[in-house]
Amino acid sequence: MSDINIIINLDLTPRVLPVNKKRTRERKRKRDRKKMRHLRNGRQLETKGNEKSNNLSKRGSKYDAAQSSHNGALRRHPPLSTSTQPERCPPNRTADPSPAAPCSAASTGSHSPSILTQSKDDDPSPSVEILHKPAVAPLSAGIPSNYLAIDCEMVGTGPKGSVSQLGRCSLVSYDGDVVYDKFIKPPVPVTDYRTRWSGIRPRDLANATPFPVARKEILKLLMGKVVIGHAIHNDFKVLSYSHPAALTRDTMRIPLLNAKAGLAVTECASLKRLTKAIFKRDIQTGKKGHSSVEDARATMELYKVVEVEWEKQLASKSQSSSCQK
Repeated sequence: MSDINIIINLDLTPRVLPVNKKRTRERKRKRDRKKMRHLRNGRQLETKGNEKSNNLSKRGSKYDAAQSSHNGALRRHPPLSTSTQPERCPPNRTADPSPAAPCSAASTGSHSPSILTQSKDDDPSPSVEILHKPAVAPLSAGIPSNYLAIDCEMVGTGPKGSVSQLGRCSLVSYDGDVVYDKFIKPPVPVTDYRTRWSGIRPRDLANATPFPVARKEILKLLMGKVVIGHAIHNDFKVLSYSHPAALTRDTMRIPLLNAKAGLAVTECASLKRLTKAIFKRDIQTGKKGHSSVEDARATMELYKVVEVEWEKQLASKSQSSSCQK
């Protein structure tokens, strides 16, 4: 039997790759690393975008909640209705207002509506602060457009003119401007024109305004106003009207005027006598009778003499009566 020789040739020398293949592998590795970096960056951007959208949604929900509460506050606290008259400072009747002190809502707190203020921060959720609602001032707080003086002239109807009917009515403003002045035809025949006192003649009532029409016009002007008159209950009686007592001023029943005129406090002085004593002026003179415009202006002037003091007394009485209740 012959011997079999097995020869194993182990070549342990490292194989050297060609230069081109080595460079190709390095380029491939670089491309793989770039791809991995792009993938990681994309994941990070996606994560940040999700977080940002979540934050925006949270902030939007907070803003919606704050806005709903803001709207609710506005519904619960609406601003006071304002008048069509321009806002002005309460004038001082004893002296002219200073031009250096401009009228502002802050200086006339008694007339300003409740105020809603919003923060000026950049935060999208507004913060609303509801200030204390100020007390509403009465109409007699010194706004001239709220004042009217009235005077009526009467004629007689019925037997011997014993029943008084409205024959003329005049309304003047706080400054004495004529707001209304018309002759008025009574609904029944006139039996006594009382020209000596009323100044009304038959020709004045020939084409005069019918009483129902004139009454509607007059009451519309008196609505909500502070009405001033002398023995004003007689004027309201011929109008078949009752004005609120809180808005009525009767210069015949003001002890302050009597004191200034040097008369007894309890005396019911006539308009002519008070005007003569305080202003040294004569009214209701001559044979032509009275002028309702002249009498209404004299009434307003008498009221303005004691307006400040009189209104203070009325306000104190009103407060004391409310406290007792």
